[in-house]
Amino acid sequence: MTEQQIRFCKNADGVRIAYSTMGSGPPLVLVSGWVSHLEDDIAPDFFARDGIMALAQQFALIRYDKGGTGLSDRNLGHYTLDSRLADLEAVVSSLKLKKFSLLAISEGGPIAIAYAARHPKQVDRLVLWGTYARGPSLSKPEMREALLSVVRASWGVGSDMMTNLFMPGASVEEARTFALHQRRGATKEDAAALLEAVYESDVSDLLARVSCPTLVIHSRSDKAISYRHGLEVASGIPGARLVSLEGRGHLPEPEVMGDSFRQAADFILEGTRPPPPSGASAGKRPDAAQGLLTIMFTDLRDSTALTQRLGDARAQQELVHRHNEAVREALTAHGGREVKHTGDGIMASFGSGSGAIDAALDIQDTFGGDDAFQVRIGLNAGEPVAEDGDLFGATVQLAARVCSRAEPGEILVTNVVRELSMGKGFLFSEQMPAALKGFEEPVRLFAVHRGQ
Repeated sequence: MTEQQIRFCKNADGVRIAYSTMGSGPPLVLVSGWVSHLEDDIAPDFFARDGIMALAQQFALIRYDKGGTGLSDRNLGHYTLDSRLADLEAVVSSLKLKKFSLLAISEGGPIAIAYAARHPKQVDRLVLWGTYARGPSLSKPEMREALLSVVRASWGVGSDMMTNLFMPGASVEEARTFALHQRRGATKEDAAALLEAVYESDVSDLLARVSCPTLVIHSRSDKAISYRHGLEVASGIPGARLVSLEGRGHLPEPEVMGDSFRQAADFILEGTRPPPPSGASAGKRPDAAQGLLTIMFTDLRDSTALTQRLGDARAQQELVHRHNEAVREALTAHGGREVKHTGDGIMASFGSGSGAIDAALDIQDTFGGDDAFQVRIGLNAGEPVAEDGDLFGATVQLAARVCSRAEPGEILVTNVVRELSMGKGFLFSEQMPAALKGFEEPVRLFAVHRGQ
C-alpha cells in the first residue's frame, strides 16, 4: 500500500494546517468536502478509501485538512472562503508547487474555483465533483437554520442527519462509519461554523475567470447539492466539460465514486500525454512514459563511511529516510515521478528539464551547510525505453554516469539538459569534458546553480 507522509504548515493567519503526500507522478491537490480527517479518510472501512488510493497510484497526491477539521487546528470560531483559501495557499507554498491540478469535492469546490481564478498560471487542470458556486442558493433559509440548530444541539443526531442527506440508501454499517467519521473530523462547534461558511460562499462571479481545462462531475440524484448547481458551474466556466453520474446521491456507492475518480484521472492525464506520432493508429493511446524525459539520479555521499562515523545501521536508516523525504517532496513540487531506488539514491523522471533542475536545487537547498549529509545529483535528457514502469537505455545510463561524476553537494547536467532549460534563470558553469564509462566520446557537463 502507498503510505502517506503527514506534515504541517501555517497559513497566513497562523493556523496550523495538516497535509499529506502519497504516491508519485504529476502533482494533484485534493480539496476535500465539508469535514475531513487525513488518517480516517484512508481507513480500510471508509467508503472513499479505494478511490483515494487509486489516485495515489497515478499522481503525487496531496491532501489536507482545512482549518477546524482533522489534524489541523480546531476551535477557530468562524470560517470564511478567504480563510479556507488561505489553507490551500499555505499547502501549495509549503510544497513549493509551481504547476499542479486540483480535484475538489463538494464544499471544496468554491475554494478550488477561487484559487484557479486568482492563480491561473499555477493550475494545470481542474476537476469539480458534486459542488456549487452559490452557497446561499443551496437551501431555503428555514431549512438551513433547522439543520444548523440540530448540529449545534447534538452532534450525534446532526451527523446522522447529514449522513442521511449525503448518502441516502447507504447500508447501516456504511452510514455508521460515515457519521463517526464526521464526528472525529470536527467538533460540533466547528462543524456548525463550517456549515455556515458553506451557505455563505459565493464564487459565481469568478466562474468566467477560470481559464484552465475543467471537468465538472455531478450526480443527477444529488439531494444535498442538486444537479442544477453542477449545471450552473459547468455552464459558467468557459469550455468546461460536464459528466453526469447515476447513483444514490451526493456521495454515491464506492464503485460509482471509483469510476468517477478514474474519469477525473484520465482527464487530468490528458494534459501530460505527448501527442501520438505521425501516422499512429487512430485511437491508440501512447505510453505516458514515452517521449522526451529528463532523468535524475541522486546518491548519498559515502553513506557507508557516514554510518561507521555515526555508529550503526539505525543511523544509516535515518540518513536514507532524510534523503528519501527530501527527494520525494521535491518530486511532488515539480512534477517528477519516482522510478526506483538505487541503493543509496533514487532515480526519477520529469517531463520538463527546468522542472528537474528546480527539483535538484530544492534537494540541495534542503541539506545546504550540513557537511555530514551531502547528495550528488546527475541529470540527462532523451527518449528512454519504457517497460513495466521502469526506464532503460543510453539516456538512463548516461544520467547515472553523470551522477557518479558529481561532487558531494553538486548538480551536474548534460548539454541537452542545459539547452532545454536555457532562459529559465539558471546559471551553468561548464566542466572539463568527461570520459564516462560506456560512452566513446567525452561528454560535456555543466554544474548548475540558481540565478540571482
